[in-house]
Amino acid sequence: MASSKGEATTTKPSRVPMARLGIGSKGQKIRLLTNHFKVGMTNSDGYFFHYSVALNYEDGNPVEAKGIGRKILDKVQQTYALELAGKDFAYDGEKSLFTIGALPHNKLEFTVVLEDLSSSSRSTTRGGSLEGSPGEADKKRSKRQPRSKAYKVVIKYAAKIPMQAITNALRGQDSEQYQEAVRVLDIVLRQHAAKRGCLIVRQSFYHDEPRNFTELGGGVLGCRGFHSSFRVTQGGLSLNMDASTTMIVQPGPVVDFLLANQNARDPYQIDWSKAKKMLKSLRIKASPSNREYKITGLTEKPCKEQTFTLKQKSGNGMAGEEKEVELTVYEYFTHHRHIPLNYSGDFPCINVGKPKHPTFIPLELCHLVSLQRYTKALSNLQRASLVEKSRQKPQERMRTLSDALKTSNYKADPLLGSAGISISDQFTQVEGRILPTPKLKVGRDQDLFPRNGRWNFNQKQLVEPSKLERWAVVNFSARCDVRKLCMDLQRCGQQKGISISKPFDHIFEENPQFRRNPAPVRVEKMLEAVKSKLPSPPQFLLCILPERKNSDLYGPWKRRNLSDLGIVTQCIAPTKINDQYLTNVLLKINAKLGGMNSFLAMELSPVLPQISKVPTIIIGMDVSHGSPGRADIPSIAAVVSSRQWPLISRYRAAVRTQSPKLEMIDSLYKKVSDTQDDGLIRELLVDFYSSSNKVKPEHIIIFRDGVSESQFNLVINIELDQIIEACNHLDENWFPKFTVVVAQKNHHTKFFQTNSPDNVLPGTVIDNAICHPKNNDFYMCAHAGPIGTTRPTHYHVLHDEIGFSADDMQELVHSLSYVYQRSTTAISVVAPICYAHLAAAQMSQFIKFDELSETSSSHGGVTAVGGGAVPALPRLHRNVRSSMFFC
Repeated sequence: MASSKGEATTTKPSRVPMARLGIGSKGQKIRLLTNHFKVGMTNSDGYFFHYSVALNYEDGNPVEAKGIGRKILDKVQQTYALELAGKDFAYDGEKSLFTIGALPHNKLEFTVVLEDLSSSSRSTTRGGSLEGSPGEADKKRSKRQPRSKAYKVVIKYAAKIPMQAITNALRGQDSEQYQEAVRVLDIVLRQHAAKRGCLIVRQSFYHDEPRNFTELGGGVLGCRGFHSSFRVTQGGLSLNMDASTTMIVQPGPVVDFLLANQNARDPYQIDWSKAKKMLKSLRIKASPSNREYKITGLTEKPCKEQTFTLKQKSGNGMAGEEKEVELTVYEYFTHHRHIPLNYSGDFPCINVGKPKHPTFIPLELCHLVSLQRYTKALSNLQRASLVEKSRQKPQERMRTLSDALKTSNYKADPLLGSAGISISDQFTQVEGRILPTPKLKVGRDQDLFPRNGRWNFNQKQLVEPSKLERWAVVNFSARCDVRKLCMDLQRCGQQKGISISKPFDHIFEENPQFRRNPAPVRVEKMLEAVKSKLPSPPQFLLCILPERKNSDLYGPWKRRNLSDLGIVTQCIAPTKINDQYLTNVLLKINAKLGGMNSFLAMELSPVLPQISKVPTIIIGMDVSHGSPGRADIPSIAAVVSSRQWPLISRYRAAVRTQSPKLEMIDSLYKKVSDTQDDGLIRELLVDFYSSSNKVKPEHIIIFRDGVSESQFNLVINIELDQIIEACNHLDENWFPKFTVVVAQKNHHTKFFQTNSPDNVLPGTVIDNAICHPKNNDFYMCAHAGPIGTTRPTHYHVLHDEIGFSADDMQELVHSLSYVYQRSTTAISVVAPICYAHLAAAQMSQFIKFDELSETSSSHGGVTAVGGGAVPALPRLHRNVRSSMFFC
């Protein structure tokens, strides 16, 4: 490994993910099955030929309509089999096509004609046209001959990809060609699914079968399908298959979808401006023509008032004169087309035309097509329903995957056959190890031994209980016996060792006249009342909210307290109060006030020499993005770091906004002048130094969440370089060693016990067989999975100057799953990453109510990639800046 000293210079080679140096041996060995199916490949001497595809209309304009490419290429294959030498090809649906062996020529040009199903003959009109409304003279012709379109297709040779590249990758010889070759195989899988009418979402496939649909509420369905992709592993090429669920729009009458989506009793209650946003770009079939269209909007006027000018031929034959008739859409369909309309007259029409040439269809004649993805953010209820209905126990998931593999019938795919690909129908066997459970320290110097990834504080005290002296309770109109709650909290706190004084006598109940005010106003009124009654600012405020999730009050309340006033606060929305509930609340309060609930025993003894003997800071990094479909909401970058070395249980956070959807963190180092760095890392390093007896960290361990394999090089070059620059800015003669680990939850590998229907046990680690043939990665199931199938975390050690052995790194990761102060269970990913996620989520609430112009002036907005200013977050008050406010 090159040292960071060398890396700080201007000309440096780019870093690449490190190779595996060995595998671990600690722990009890166990045989497991995984959802990877071994792939045989006999034609490794062959080549994939890559061709670029250009699709144009007859006039030379490019075809931009999505989804039509596959139909055009299917027609090419049917029409020009001879010119293609009978070759099958894999088409990616856009601009690339692949064959096994070359096509007869390097450039081929074809013309194909497709019936145009997405438009119809229409009358010539002013102010709009109507679906299925040909002039009288055109009617016979339109029945005989559907409108059709011609397309020009140009296929040009682009590159040659040796299948040998996959074989080389299996031997650990990485190359771009291997990634291209595996991509071709994945495209074959996508094409295989497309030919069977599936909805394709990257490498996940969904069949149009109602038995796969499950209602989530609000007109949204969960659609079960499966993920299928090829992976290069230590054990060879494998097919990774997993159950998958996506959200789709409820197919059927448009009005039924809108009623469900807006929870309306009848169409008169529908908010049509909301409906317009919701329906835009969805596809419908119109009755009675059964033609398919894309919705472009809704009419401003109802069907009975929306007019258009119809040009009709009067007289007989071609010599007839045209006359113009002004009609409403309602009149046209009921009188001219004799289609009865039961309820559409009073409501807007669906517009499926272009801005200058609208096309109107009455609401009740429109039916939403099946398998259309719903890409808006889900409500809490919908999300909970999706999770509940898509979870499967391990055995059930194995049966589902075996069935999916059989019904996929990949054996029949001609391209996989030509590539010599054969797929086993057996789950791959791997060896796992169950690591010893870390021992915890709690109050009175007692040891605590978690069992099955869990522990509790029954008859035990917290290891560092805080003191709660000056505090008060505010209640935003929630139904709750506040006095009893306070007494129970004091009693429970005493049992756990927390000294809780009586709260301020006056309970701040919200004045009923403010309940209907906007949330920021309600918060302001409440804080004014607190300020007027309390003799001095409180140390802590307990806030009772009326709603459990997504309360509008949460963001403004947290912002005012944490940013402006520097008061620690805990929000609760109790439904059932018992000792377990109160203990969980106290765990959070204690951590926020600077106490600790439990330590790892190893923190207090030199078990991991890389951390306990050498000053070490552990950093967790995550970026939180806005809701799907909202490109205007800034992303939030959060970085947390350990403090008070040699502890690895206590953390603080620094958070900034950045350009929407930007995954790389761009504010780790932010040079304002030669002497000033306003970046995230400096803030954390200075805190580590002041909280750790004035020592600088010599080891910096970084855990990064939320990046894909294609971004690994950016993490260890761009982000790590920023961190090194931040260190150099503080002291140019200081050269700490770095280790960078990425944690991935968003993958499709699962593990199953061979002799039990239960989930794999907490502490299970796998670093062989299905791991990368060259790179340093492993899977860890640190937590107990009581429901569904456990999702392991996939850790990739990208860069390691510190020199961890496989066992030491796996033990560190396992241990960091036991330091999460909010719960009494091991968590599925290391605590620093969880804390970064929590800090980003909490502070993203701060800017929920701000206009962009207001917030961008609070700290001079951050400049976005697109050039506009991103609103900056308000900085935390100095009283709470170094606290675990995010707990």
